[in-house]
Amino acid sequence: MGWLEAVVLGIVQGLTEFLPISSSAHVRITAAFAGWEDPGAAFTAVTQIGTELAVILYFGKKIGNVLTAWFFSLYKPEYRHHPEARMGWLIIVGTLPIVILGLLFQEYIKSAFRDLRLTATVLIVFGILLALADHYGRKYRDLDHLNVPHGLGYGLAQSLALVPGVSRSGGTITAGLALGYKRPDAAEYAFLLAVPAVLGSGIYELKDIGNGASPAWGPTLLATMISFIVGYAIIAWLMSYIRRRSFMPFVIYRIVLGTVLLALVFTGVLDPQAGPAS
Repeated sequence: MGWLEAVVLGIVQGLTEFLPISSSAHVRITAAFAGWEDPGAAFTAVTQIGTELAVILYFGKKIGNVLTAWFFSLYKPEYRHHPEARMGWLIIVGTLPIVILGLLFQEYIKSAFRDLRLTATVLIVFGILLALADHYGRKYRDLDHLNVPHGLGYGLAQSLALVPGVSRSGGTITAGLALGYKRPDAAEYAFLLAVPAVLGSGIYELKDIGNGASPAWGPTLLATMISFIVGYAIIAWLMSYIRRRSFMPFVIYRIVLGTVLLALVFTGVLDPQAGPAS
């Protein structure tokens, strides 16, 4: 991977990580359209560390309060029912599905799940599901209503993002809306829930950077830094946007992109396994 590719893919990662349109799909598709090699699951996981650092910065006070209350709840009874301590435990509960499924399907994540036909299909299908949840969701719950079954529901939805095209934020926000949560609350828990899973995945994949077909350390670090800067700006914009508007523009974008991608693959313009068809 060259430096130009790192800059472009870092920008793409930062722009798309928090929007419900799938950053892993966009990194994959951008490389294919440009004629570059698939950067691979390890590169995607490591660059997502940058965007999760943006979450930690943006929600720093909230995360600090959650960590403090959760830690105190381990040995101080008066903290056992503290809302922030409870949030800490629910983030742990919601993280379990993606940890378990990520380990079980590790080989598929690096191979079969990266097929562009699958990416295009789930872009469309989960775009439609997001539209239905956003339109029919009752939007009366806030994070005080969060419980263990809901946390697991969010977590299972997040684990579907192991397939590029589903979207980590899109899947979890869709689950939240379907459960009746307001848009900002669904998004906030989705972003907080992603932090341990994404950081854990990124740190785990660090061992593969620079080995085999994976990109070298230099370009990977550059892409990660760029994704952090761009990602922070996108979080601030999105949290403001969803207080006033629906997710429909993202739904339309997903369906159009998925349809175009399927057309390009089935007409032979793009190879579903790599970049341009030879």
